[in-house]
Amino acid sequence: MRQRLSLPVLSVYVWIAMVAFGGIAVETIVIYPNVFHDVPASLAETVEFFAVTGPADFFPPMGAVTVVAAVASLVLVWPVRDMRLWAGGSLLSLLLGEFLFSVLYFWPRNDIMFEDGAAVHSVEVLRQTAWEFEAGHWGRLAMSAVTATLAFTGLWRLHRERARAAALAGVAS
Repeated sequence: MRQRLSLPVLSVYVWIAMVAFGGIAVETIVIYPNVFHDVPASLAETVEFFAVTGPADFFPPMGAVTVVAAVASLVLVWPVRDMRLWAGGSLLSLLLGEFLFSVLYFWPRNDIMFEDGAAVHSVEVLRQTAWEFEAGHWGRLAMSAVTATLAFTGLWRLHRERARAAALAGVAS
């Protein structure tokens, strides 16, 4: 049963990780240059623009689903040492490079820019925080790429190993 489920579950995880990477890429390349182009005025415009829904409504649930899929994948491929390394590396990259980095680096800066804003902080503090946030987001994008790449490589290797085993079984019979 574990062997039967591992390929589809890992495939779903790879798909989710790639969608998350795409979302982070759009945020980094398309959204954030607009958000931070004229701090502090652009921050106020951003708060108005994202009044109904925004990245904070998408990425936390997406992150949770990604973690669940990564853990399920790791559990299912655990017996195969090589697969354990790819799935485990992907999960580690996800947890450290995306989740923990977000909590420790981005969340405080989000509070400064979007919760406190100009009512509490000087224009210079807001500009510096925006620069740090935007620069740090390239690191988040890189870690998301690592997560998706490790997951995809694990999927590819699992598929290749299964195809090789099936071919050998066909030759033996």
